[in-house]
Amino acid sequence: MISIQHFFDPETSTLTYIVWDGSTRDGIVIDPVWNYDQAGSTLTSKSVETVVGFLKEQSIKVHWILETHAHADHISGAQLLKKYFPQAKTGIGERITEVQKVFQPIFNLKSLKTDGSQFDKLFKENEIAQAGSFSFKVLFTPGHTPACASYLIEDAVFTGDALFMPDVGTGRCDFPQGSADTLYTSVTDKLYTLPEKTRVFTGHDYPNGRREVKYESTIAEEKATNIHIKGKTTREEYVSFRTNRDKTLSAPKLLLPSIQVNIDGGKFPEAQSNGKSYLNIPIAIKP
Repeated sequence: MISIQHFFDPETSTLTYIVWDGSTRDGIVIDPVWNYDQAGSTLTSKSVETVVGFLKEQSIKVHWILETHAHADHISGAQLLKKYFPQAKTGIGERITEVQKVFQPIFNLKSLKTDGSQFDKLFKENEIAQAGSFSFKVLFTPGHTPACASYLIEDAVFTGDALFMPDVGTGRCDFPQGSADTLYTSVTDKLYTLPEKTRVFTGHDYPNGRREVKYESTIAEEKATNIHIKGKTTREEYVSFRTNRDKTLSAPKLLLPSIQVNIDGGKFPEAQSNGKSYLNIPIAIKP
């Protein structure tokens, strides 16, 4: 029987999870955050240190650091976490290569490899992987991005940005190669076909002062009350809603720094001759 502990980063509204076997202490970490202050271009390890503290306190052996996708709203803490747990492997869905190929020219990242080799493991659809004494199944749930994956562990599924709390809805689909039609299929054909008692753990929550942070629902609750896509919502209704809503959304605050770091496995560019690393920020001049 697995145990689950969540950690909420209020700066990015991101939820990080530790999943572990209470008997063997085998565990994994899903979607860790490396705190980045864009104004000063500074990194701090606050969120990772909180996760590390819990892992050490519980004597959890970290087998995997999993990403649900290449995040556009926070920088992955995978590489920082690996400094504490060098035996842990990083994993992501194999379609990350498609995302790399899209963004390599956008950021002019000439040295970026687009074969996914920055990650220790590229998972295939429906692959089952071991984390010591327990296993997890990889479900491809694209739409928010083409490389989104959810992780099914016993009676719990970690959905990243595909499916949020029922009163928040679903992830946006207006990033390059995102697709509301594809996300509809991911939710209805993959997630909503899981047993209704399956627990759903979301990648973000946006309480906005109206309630406390929430992170867990069930497939039954999502199908009955999700404000964007219920079990009875038609494809046409969802695609129309999602497409129109996405047109009104601003780009995530950390989009430009996050994407170029996260498609490189959470690694920052090598330091230049002055000992400093630099990110590429494209400039769009609009009339």
